[in-house]
Amino acid sequence: MHIEFRHLRTIKAIHQAGGLARAADQLNITQSALSHQIKGLEDQAGVELFVRRSKPMKLSPAGQRLLRLAEQVLPQVEALQDEFSGLRAGSSGRMHIAIECHACFEWLFPVLESFRKNWPDVDVDIRPGLAFDALPALLKEEVDLVVSSDPEEIAGVTFTELFDYNPVFVASSQHPLTDKPYVEAEDFRGQTLITYPVDRSRLDVFSQLLTKAKVEPAAIRQVELTAVILLLVASNRGVAVLPDWVVREVKYNSDYVTRPLTRDGITRRLYAATRSDDVEKKYVQDLIRFARDEAVKLQSV
Repeated sequence: MHIEFRHLRTIKAIHQAGGLARAADQLNITQSALSHQIKGLEDQAGVELFVRRSKPMKLSPAGQRLLRLAEQVLPQVEALQDEFSGLRAGSSGRMHIAIECHACFEWLFPVLESFRKNWPDVDVDIRPGLAFDALPALLKEEVDLVVSSDPEEIAGVTFTELFDYNPVFVASSQHPLTDKPYVEAEDFRGQTLITYPVDRSRLDVFSQLLTKAKVEPAAIRQVELTAVILLLVASNRGVAVLPDWVVREVKYNSDYVTRPLTRDGITRRLYAATRSDDVEKKYVQDLIRFARDEAVKLQSV
């Protein structure tokens, strides 16, 4: 038996209208064409779908079964059509984000809140890009945007600048290094360095300072949460290097002291990596705009 969507719409229309004439008007076809369609469907099924001598026209038990199928399938088809229309219009889609910057979660959440309000039909998800290769996943369409501080030349991938930030040294106000106007690589010798639990190549303090100077701290303590890192630093259990937007809340707290890395400071840049074909999508552009706006807010605190 070959059932088409038009057959399901026909069964539903006749049930709702109670007769062929009104159903034909709803479907915008002639009553003769509608009768021919029903006859062909009944010939395929080998059973009558309607009790024709009843007024209003009623479905037979077999017709009722087909009606239940129509009521189940047609809303799904209509929802899919709406989704495709939204995709064509650029009002819906998917934005699955991978983050290679561990500290970026705290900056990104306000961004996503603004994005959600403006793009309610876009499916948003976050995947920490620390446990998998985020950029290959981007090319495979497993994610749609990667937040990264390490742009690469990859065919089909565009890196869009988000904002600059400064990795900042953070220590307890009781720490001896607070007497210095800035800290250098050698200052980390003999120190316990508290970091996020990621490969050191993804940590600014190593990639931009310690590895180049061939300096190794006395110990490295890995901590998942920023709040716990700051708690340990305040307790003088070690020192840390965090993005300036993370330390904005402790900058004026008497328990902490922040210092630039090196005399001139170190500046890093965050990028949004997207598939090149997606760059012009309006919701992608808006997410990038919200990210930049949030960075301005944080840096003005």
